[in-house]
Amino acid sequence: QVQLVESGGGLVPAGGSLTLSCVASIRAFYNSAMGWFRQAPGKEREFVSAISWGSINTYYTDSVKGRFTISRDDAKNTVYLQMNSLKPEDTAVYYCAAHLVRTPTGWTWPSPNWGQGTQVTVSS
Repeated sequence: QVQLVESGGGLVPAGGSLTLSCVASIRAFYNSAMGWFRQAPGKEREFVSAISWGSINTYYTDSVKGRFTISRDDAKNTVYLQMNSLKPEDTAVYYCAAHLVRTPTGWTWPSPNWGQGTQVTVSS
């Protein structure tokens, strides 16, 4: 059973920063690729970032490269997303994801069990 609890969202002006956190109640967290997705109003959920087990590799969608940083603390079963230089187009509900699998078409969560997400709103 997977339980993910996201936090850290809020309202910030363009150019501001936020750090999202996700506490994961999953088996073998240390061995799971973790990540973040987001869903803006009227749009489909999209991949934002992923981090492999052991923090060996990190991955980002092009629109956030150089601005967002993903990290994990296996001792706390927690994954973070540091977001800098935020833009209005980053406004969305951000969701944590576990047990990610990388496919030829991108990252996917084969058996999703999404949490409530955390709202990020960037004002212009």
